Amino acid sequence: MRKAFLATFLIVSSLCATVSPFASIEMSATVKDMVLRGNNLVVATDDGRVSQYDIEHKKISKTIFLPKIKDFIGDEVFPRVFSVDKYNHSYLLLSEAGKGGYSNLWIHENNITIQHFYIKDKKAVIKARFVNEKHILLAYLSNEAELFDIENHKTIFRVQLNESKFSDFTLNEDKSQAVFSCESGILSVIDTKTGKLLQELKGVNRDNVYKVDFKQGIVSGAGQDRRGAIYNLALGSNSFIEGSFLIYATGLSPSAKLVAFAMDEENNISIFNTQTKAIIAKLKGQKSTLNTIIFKDEKTLFSASDDSTVLMWKLD
Repeated sequence: MRKAFLATFLIVSSLCATVSPFASIEMSATVKDMVLRGNNLVVATDDGRVSQYDIEHKKISKTIFLPKIKDFIGDEVFPRVFSVDKYNHSYLLLSEAGKGGYSNLWIHENNITIQHFYIKDKKAVIKARFVNEKHILLAYLSNEAELFDIENHKTIFRVQLNESKFSDFTLNEDKSQAVFSCESGILSVIDTKTGKLLQELKGVNRDNVYKVDFKQGIVSGAGQDRRGAIYNLALGSNSFIEGSFLIYATGLSPSAKLVAFAMDEENNISIFNTQTKAIIAKLKGQKSTLNTIIFKDEKTLFSASDDSTVLMWKLD
């Protein structure tokens, strides 16, 4: 049955439209994280900087530089910025702190960068996102979720989701809920105000879910077990699309009618209809392992991988 499914998948894949990138953006170093806010792509790289690319004017409109840190042997190096976000005019940067695997956290606003977490705080935070202008949601390597009050510098809640190692999280459109993924394959949906566990999504992935997306009550998950998961929270249903290789990245269109998965060893991005599971297009041109896929609208996508090039795509 599995062989028959894969054969059908390969045949259908060969018949779908092939799309090449219509443009690319060369960043200063390897891209670690990327968000789209309005017409701005905000990109974090591993050379201690965050760059904002203005899509409309096709140029870098802002760059934020972080100071060097001392690595484990005492050399001064630029820190990897492994998480970035933007809310109104504020930028949230999470970077490596040096020894011990801990993180530094920064807020940049009005051309001033203020540090909130230091290496002495021993925060093993992996990802951070704004919930609103005063609160940020943090994810720890230990798969704990924390809501942090920036203004008063205090924790609102910190909850352990399960015992598996954290992989990824993302917020829904109004930032009222977040879905967390981990090495167990179980996805945890929480209320961002209280930390209350609302749902556990399981039954599809049996291994690490590298990336998740969450739009219109639909959750997609990129699985190490070669399964691209699709959960409908309202219906309580789940399904999956099987790939030919580990699936490292996923993204949903704003309507959640389309889902993107990195489905094969060639780093191609496959676009599917979330309801019928029919393949719409295959995006070819990525050179390295994908880490981020973002839909701007139902036709335009951006993708980043473990290199310095951000690609832009347009569906027919």
